[in-house]
Amino acid sequence: MEDKQTSTFFDSYAEKFDSIYQTKRSWVNSILNSLFRKSMFLRYKLTLEGCNPIEGMTVFDIGCGPGHYAIALAKMGAKFVLGIDFASSMIEIAKERAKFYNVEEQCQFLVADFFAFEPSEKFDYSIAMGFMDYMQNPKEVIEKVAKVTKRKAFFSFPSDKGFLAWQRKIRYKWKCPLYLYSEEKIRELFKDFPPEKVQIKKIQRDYFVTLLLD
Repeated sequence: MEDKQTSTFFDSYAEKFDSIYQTKRSWVNSILNSLFRKSMFLRYKLTLEGCNPIEGMTVFDIGCGPGHYAIALAKMGAKFVLGIDFASSMIEIAKERAKFYNVEEQCQFLVADFFAFEPSEKFDYSIAMGFMDYMQNPKEVIEKVAKVTKRKAFFSFPSDKGFLAWQRKIRYKWKCPLYLYSEEKIRELFKDFPPEKVQIKKIQRDYFVTLLLD
């Protein structure tokens, strides 16, 4: 079950989080993005590139936040994208954005606990970006994602090394639980899958993992 403290924090953080992806930013935000948030944009780019082909495919966006991945993939030609998040304010923003971009028929956004949610069918692609940071039981997440995915699943894991990891630990100390990872720990989490099916790429403060399932 997902942590109540985490969902409460992200409910209150929704608008600020959403603004990170916006094209109109203040010079302060631009500096912060270049110093601390580069990884967010890199994993966004890698995920969109990895969901190829996307035309006519289905996508499960786990911890979808304000819907940036889901809506981008819908605009690229996805047949259907389901986004779930435990923060209701994130889902409200995602729904509004889907309507603004005229992709509301391709996108569905639900307030849901990932562990309690049971999709009716498998998805071609699954995405768990910025999700493993807050999961106490990452192996269970990986196993369930694999079960509901046909082609590829994409994960991000925050690195436990360096200045960015240190400053995140301090910032989140009183906000919500935060879990950081080494490459060795990630490989251990995926040890039940054939090594050639697990691709791990270090991108600034994160590890970007692609799990090949077909």
